[in-house]
Amino acid sequence: METNQSENQVSISDSQAIEEALNESTNPDFQVIRDQFPILRRNINGHPLVYLDSAASSQKPLRVLERIDRYLREQHANVHRGVHSLSIEATDAYEEARNTIAVHVGAADSSEIVFTRGTTESINLVASSWGDTFVKEGDEIILTKMEHHSNIVPWQILAERTGARLNYVDVTADGRLDMNDLDRLLERRPKLVSFTHVSNGMGTLNPVIDIVERAHAVGALTLIDGAQAAPHLQINVEELGCDFYAFSAHKMCGPTGVGALWGRRDLFEIMPPYQSGGEMISEVTLEGSRWAEVPHKFEAGTPNISGVVGFGEAVQFLNDVGLDTIAVHENSLKKYALERLTAVEGLTLYGPREERTSVFSFTYGDIHPHDLSTILDQNGIAIRAGHHCNQPLMDHFGISATARASFYLYNTHNEVDALCEGLQMAAKVFGGIA
Repeated sequence: METNQSENQVSISDSQAIEEALNESTNPDFQVIRDQFPILRRNINGHPLVYLDSAASSQKPLRVLERIDRYLREQHANVHRGVHSLSIEATDAYEEARNTIAVHVGAADSSEIVFTRGTTESINLVASSWGDTFVKEGDEIILTKMEHHSNIVPWQILAERTGARLNYVDVTADGRLDMNDLDRLLERRPKLVSFTHVSNGMGTLNPVIDIVERAHAVGALTLIDGAQAAPHLQINVEELGCDFYAFSAHKMCGPTGVGALWGRRDLFEIMPPYQSGGEMISEVTLEGSRWAEVPHKFEAGTPNISGVVGFGEAVQFLNDVGLDTIAVHENSLKKYALERLTAVEGLTLYGPREERTSVFSFTYGDIHPHDLSTILDQNGIAIRAGHHCNQPLMDHFGISATARASFYLYNTHNEVDALCEGLQMAAKVFGGIA
C-alpha cells in the first residue's frame, strides 16, 4: 500500500540508498549520513533545525526507527519464555543486540552485558547490589566534583544506608581532574572509585586508564560513567581495565529508556540480584528461590525488548559509519567550534582546550542561559541551558547554570556558524554584552 510522505520524511528506499552509499565509501559524505535523520529536515519557528543538544539525547537514524517498527509489527513476543516461532524470533533479536553491543565495547563475553534503563539505573544497580553486599561502615568511596548527579546520588544513598564515607576529587581551574588530589584520596584505600569518562558539563576527556591503574594499585574497584563517551569514542573495556562501565542508548542514536552495564563476570557472579520477580530465577519453591545465570539474574521482568532491538541497530549503525570516520568529523567540528566560540567577545567557555570532546559549556555576558536558549530557539537553534545535573560542578565554578552546545556526527560547520550568529543576535536583543 502506498502512502503519501511529507517533505520532512525520508522513505525506506532512501534509507536503503543511504546505507549502500555508506557501505561503498570509507570516507562518506556527511550529508549522506545527515540524511539518515528525518528530524533534521524539520523547521522550527520558521528556521531550519540546528540541533546542538546531543549530549542530552541524540537524534535517531531512520534505520533504527524502521528496525523498532519492524520488531513491533512482525516479531513481537516475550523473550526467553516461549517455544513458538515469534518468541524464538524475539529472543534471537534481543540476544543478537546483546552480542552486537558486547563486541562494540570489547567485552570478552556477551553475558557481561546487562540491559538496564540507562546509565542511571546501571549505576544504581552497582550501588545497590555490590554496594549493599560489600560496603560497610567506615569504608570510603571516591567520586569527583564533575560527576553527573546519577553518579553522586546513588552513592550518597548507599553511604546513608551503610555508614560509608564519600570523598570527591577536586577539579582544576581549566576543568580537569586534579590528579594530585586523587592520589591524596587514594592513600585512604577506598573500596571504589567511580568517575565519568567524559564530563557532560564541560566535555573534559578524563585519563581513564591512568585513573583505573591508580585505583587498582590500592585495591579499589572502578566504575566508569560512559554515557558521554560511548557515543563518540572507541570503547574497549578490556583495555580500559575497569570493573564496571555504564552507558545509555539514547545518546548514541538509539531509543530512550534502555542502556547497558558491562561488568566483570566474576563480580556479577558474587553480586545478588538488583530486583526480583520473573525471568531472573532458575527455580522458585515455597521455601525459597535460586537465581538465573548472569546476565539474566539482573534482568527481572519483561524487558524493554523493542528498545534493546533498537539499541543493537543503533550500535550497528555507528559501526557501519565507522567510529574512526565519526572521530575525524567530530574533531574537525570541535576545532572549528573552539576557534569560533573563543573569538566571541564576552563569552566564557568552561573546560580544557585540549583533551575534550565536542561539548561546549559557556556563559555569555550577563545573559541568563535560559534566556539565551530561548532566543536561539526562536531561530531554530536547540541548545541546553541549566546546571546539566552538575550542581556540584556549577558550585565549584561559582555559577548557577551554563548554556551548552553539543555536536555529533550529523552536525556541520555551518551549524557552528549559525550558533555564533545566534549569539550575536542575542547580544543585540539585550543591548550588548555587559
